[in-house]
Amino acid sequence: MTLATTPAIKRIAVTPGEPAGIGPDICIQLIQHHLPCELIVVASPKLLEKRAKELDLAITIKMFDENTPPTLQPVGSMTVLPVDLVEPVYCGELNIANSDYVLKTINKATQGCIDGIFSAMVTAPVHKGIINDAGFSFSGHTEYIAELTGGHPVMMLSTENLRVALVTNHLPLTEVSAAITHDRLTAVIKILDQDLRLRFNISHPRILVCGLNPHAGEGGHLGREEIDVIIPVIDNLRSQGINLTGPLPADSIFTPKLLASADAVLAMYHDQGLPVLKHKGFGQAVNITLGLPIIRTSVDHGTALEIAGTGKANVGSLTVALQTALTMASTPVGQHDA
Repeated sequence: MTLATTPAIKRIAVTPGEPAGIGPDICIQLIQHHLPCELIVVASPKLLEKRAKELDLAITIKMFDENTPPTLQPVGSMTVLPVDLVEPVYCGELNIANSDYVLKTINKATQGCIDGIFSAMVTAPVHKGIINDAGFSFSGHTEYIAELTGGHPVMMLSTENLRVALVTNHLPLTEVSAAITHDRLTAVIKILDQDLRLRFNISHPRILVCGLNPHAGEGGHLGREEIDVIIPVIDNLRSQGINLTGPLPADSIFTPKLLASADAVLAMYHDQGLPVLKHKGFGQAVNITLGLPIIRTSVDHGTALEIAGTGKANVGSLTVALQTALTMASTPVGQHDA
């Protein structure tokens, strides 16, 4: 595994997510390689030491000290910002008592980014169900971190030659149509355009916009959301200089000819756009939250409780998430390509 180097050493925080899942595994696997930044794992040292033994991988843990300058770590060395577990963790066994621990790791990493201690944060998967069962309202990392930082979060997943952003994130399908308003769609498109410029150095982003309905509504015969909301918003933003094409039918927007002329696809809801992206790049994709004052990326997979502690977890998506966060953190904001 090779990650590109950068001129200045950055500090990137990583939260391992659900402690009974593969998050701790992939963090431990990641540090078995040379990394081009200082990785700060926000987690329980006891959990990491125990999981390393279960994986039969050697690690050396040192506690994080924000007053020391960033340094590259030797292979097998892990810098940890400690958070205490409530109860012991057993691979694959969810424990409602440790839900607060999971949220505390996210809180610490997020605050460290807000305070400028970390250049970015990378998140491993959490289990939404167990967090909600513990009494916390939690619809996902994206929304939770946005509540901590402010901003309008826009979820975008990226893999080789494809970026897919979402107008709505974790909503039941019955609620999607009502959520696609003029204001929301306008805000999402502006954020997508702005962050493609500022974070990815694309001087004039080309964005393909999906319709909501089959055949993009077919002139109103299969739904009016395109006529009443999507087309007026697109026309208005085009007049402001944003390069938009659509609305296009979702069943044909992902064809190679159309994608060759696009920097991103905007899908109306979660399962409209992400199945295509994950089919193309699962395990090598990254989840990026746009519209925040901090940089946050995440893996593209779940907790995989059934393989935690077995050594079967794939570290590929975490590697891509780390490289993407590092690239975004190293990009001078406002510097665009020609």
